[in-house]
Amino acid sequence: MTIHAQALLFDNDGTLVSSLESVRRCWTRWAAEYGITAEEFGRVELHGRPAAEIAADLLPAHVVPQAVARIEDLEVEDVPDGGVHLLPGTEDFLGALPAERWAVVTSATRRLAEARLNAVGILPKTLVAADDITRGKPDPEPYLLAARILGVDPAHCVVFEDAPAGLQAGRAAGMTTVALATTHQAHELTADLVVEDLSALSVLVTDAGTEISVRP
Repeated sequence: MTIHAQALLFDNDGTLVSSLESVRRCWTRWAAEYGITAEEFGRVELHGRPAAEIAADLLPAHVVPQAVARIEDLEVEDVPDGGVHLLPGTEDFLGALPAERWAVVTSATRRLAEARLNAVGILPKTLVAADDITRGKPDPEPYLLAARILGVDPAHCVVFEDAPAGLQAGRAAGMTTVALATTHQAHELTADLVVEDLSALSVLVTDAGTEISVRP
């Protein structure tokens, strides 16, 4: 299977980098600070959603702004303590792409996303973060904004995601979706293509665009 695209849009956490240990550490501490029980916390979908939406599901509205600021501080402070590392294939895959043909589209805040990306040496020319949108994944707004910034028709964009919410956002944006089974099992992911991680893919850049294929 070969996918043709003019722009490639990547989620960050769970797609380009792994931050699962950091997320678990920080959110567990955060929940304890705000008196949220394990049962309450377990009912909320955590992965692939903006922190503000998660906090709004768990806390009274007047507490949410301060709580969101707190979890951002905890996660940013955790980055130097080994809170993030590159997932297999990320460095080679991004290294093959022209800077103007790809973007990172993350549910994290810009401050947190840049801290994690800088820690692993990824410097995207285009970054869409939670600060830039009004509706987070699974709404298509983040991916549609990235396509608009890159000047590419959504139908010619490919979304790379590890979370159901992000894949739903990509589909709703009318984009081709590639799921990476890094944080969920393959059968839990609905996409045009499902692979283990970016190391399973090869990329060929041409004047007409980009060709993505599964390695034999």
